[in-house]
Amino acid sequence: MKNAAVPEPRTAAALAARRHKTETALQRVREAITRLRREKAQVSVASVARRADVSRTFLYDNAEARAAVATAMAEAGERRNQLLADRDDEREATWRERALNAEEGLRAAQAEILIQRTRIGELLGQVRDLQAEWTEEAIQRITTENTTLKQRVRQLTADNRTLDERLKAARSNLRFQDRRVADLEAQLAGP
Repeated sequence: MKNAAVPEPRTAAALAARRHKTETALQRVREAITRLRREKAQVSVASVARRADVSRTFLYDNAEARAAVATAMAEAGERRNQLLADRDDEREATWRERALNAEEGLRAAQAEILIQRTRIGELLGQVRDLQAEWTEEAIQRITTENTTLKQRVRQLTADNRTLDERLKAARSNLRFQDRRVADLEAQLAGP
């Protein structure tokens, strides 16, 4: 009767060959992951299996191969998340700056309109107070100036409306970007 702890020479040779084949496959898996990272390609079980010329079953059954692929996929996901976050931050900064510029333009236009309205009121008051004492030429000059000021007020009002529309558009775009960021975060957090 033979000792059960000592394998037969043929069995030992078969086990050694199997270990060698497994180690060779694991080395190909590591090299495939390294190539995928270097090429900045997507790391997945299918892509690693294709590149390493191993079966997907091998990647799932072998603990070391499974761990290597899982680690590579997690690192790729973190890099992608960081890229998405950086891109979203950049977009948000651009939209936020546009909204702030639109708000500043709107404030400036409103201040100018207020100044023009005050000036028109003063001039109209002067016309009423001094109309009897003024010559026809002075009345004509003041009427022309009044018309010019009214045109300026109309122009500033139109500019104000345009800036208000831009501000609304910028705010709408910012809300859309916020929703987009939330959707992307939900996708990243999902299974």
